[in-house]
Amino acid sequence: MITKDMTIGSVVREYPNSVEVLFSFGMGCVGCPSAQAETLEEACMVHGLKIDQLMAALNNMTA
Repeated sequence: MITKDMTIGSVVREYPNSVEVLFSFGMGCVGCPSAQAETLEEACMVHGLKIDQLMAALNNMTA
């Protein structure tokens, strides 16, 4: 299960298909160095996204 306190880097490494989901939410910075240490929750705050919607999409992808 993916949680909001996981870093983008760890999510992408553990769940490579998550890149598509992150891109679909407008997170084009998936590969940039600062995103590697940024949590999903922090990224949502920066991008003005709702964390609950992102978490649902990511965890539906892994189901």
